[in-house]
Formats: sequence, structure tokens, C-alpha cells
Amino acid sequence: MSRQALLADLIRETAEVVKQEGEQGLETLYMPAGLEGSLPMPERNRRSRPDTRADTLDALYEKYHRCTACTLGFRRKHFVFGSGNENADVMFVGEAPGANEDEQGQPFVGAAGKLLTRILNAIDFTRDEVYITNILKCRPPNNRDPQPDEIDACDAILKEQIRLVQPRLICALGRVAAQALLKENSSIRTLRGRFHDYHGVKLLVTYHPSGLLHNPAYKRPTWEDVQMLRKEYDRIVQSDTKAPGSTSP
Repeated sequence: MSRQALLADLIRETAEVVKQEGEQGLETLYMPAGLEGSLPMPERNRRSRPDTRADTLDALYEKYHRCTACTLGFRRKHFVFGSGNENADVMFVGEAPGANEDEQGQPFVGAAGKLLTRILNAIDFTRDEVYITNILKCRPPNNRDPQPDEIDACDAILKEQIRLVQPRLICALGRVAAQALLKENSSIRTLRGRFHDYHGVKLLVTYHPSGLLHNPAYKRPTWEDVQMLRKEYDRIVQSDTKAPGSTSP
């Protein structure tokens, strides 16, 4: 088959994919490199689409789990959405799925996930009490750092997760999560040790569990951070019980 015929077939196949994605309401359409000038594309204006805001986490998952807003969507085995208590007071946000997470479709199930579970237990939380997710929902190749366009592609999903869970506290695990949430490039050493404001929610930054596996020196500051998180959680709960109209004794 000639190169011209191959290109024609590719354009027809791409046009069909674009059409299907448009019908599914996907916000960003995939176009193989080099074809942008060969095939007219539909208008990529998110504002022109009707608001289809999800009202539950399940609905949000259904809306996005076939997402191909960036190239990671074509590489993944599983879309790793999040897990835990849908009404959690505390949300933990990591960086991105790794190999184990991509294989199982759940966040923090590898070695770093097991360490996170132990950290939670040490401050009297279980995984069922909190909500756990990542900045990215698909695994970057070779576990490299997420790229800015990938973070941007997942940003709407994370914001909707936070809106639906309505946590009282957020813990950003690692530099990438902290910088993505706070929209700044400061080092984790600069950001940790205090609470930040994330649209009215208190946000604490600490080291990612995978960092602790490779550098034991991070264990002490991480322990200090999560103790601070637990102390603030207890303060909030105590404040709730003393609030007017509280049914607690």
C-alpha cells in the first residue's frame, strides 16, 4: 500500500475516533502528531459544552474513566481514580499511579502504599476513614515526574473530587502534589511544617511515602507533619462538638 493510501486510512480512522470522542463529551480530543493540518478538527472550546457536573464520585468516575485528554490515557492499564471514604474529613493527594496501581486500578497499593497505611495507622486513621487519590489518574512511563500538560489535563477531575468529598483537611504527599495544588514552585522543605489555604481548606505538605523508602532522613519530619495533621483534625472535631446545636454530649 502506498504512503498516500496509508495516510488516507489513518485520517479516516482518526476522524472516526474524533467523532466518537465528541459524542462521549470528552473535553479534549486526541490527534496523532502530524495530522493537525490534514484534518479539520472540531472546536475545542470547553465553555461551548453544557455543564455536566457530576453529583457523586461514581458519576465523576463514569464521566472520566475513559479519558484521553493526554497521551497517558493511551498507555494505561487502569484509570486510577481514588479510594476510601467518600465523606472523609481528611484527603491525601499523591503524585501519580505506579506500576502496582496501574495494574490494580487502586491508589497506593505498592510498597509506598503499604507505608502510607502504616503512617495512617500510627496516627489512628484507617484507609477506610480517609480518601486517597493522586494528581494524575494514569501512570507516567517509567514513573517519571508528571508533565505540566498531564497535570493540567487531570486538574478538573481532582478539583471535582475535592468538591464532592468536601474534606476538612488535605495532605499533599510530595513535591509534585504540593506544587500542583498550591500552584507554586517552592521546595517541599519550604512548604512543609505549616498549614496552607486551599480554597478555604487547610492543606498540609509532607514527604511522599516513596521518598521515605529511599531516604530514611525524611521519616522524622514526616512523622512531625502527620502528628500536626492529627492534632488539627482532633481540634476540628472537638470544635464541632462544642458548636451550638451540636448533638454530642
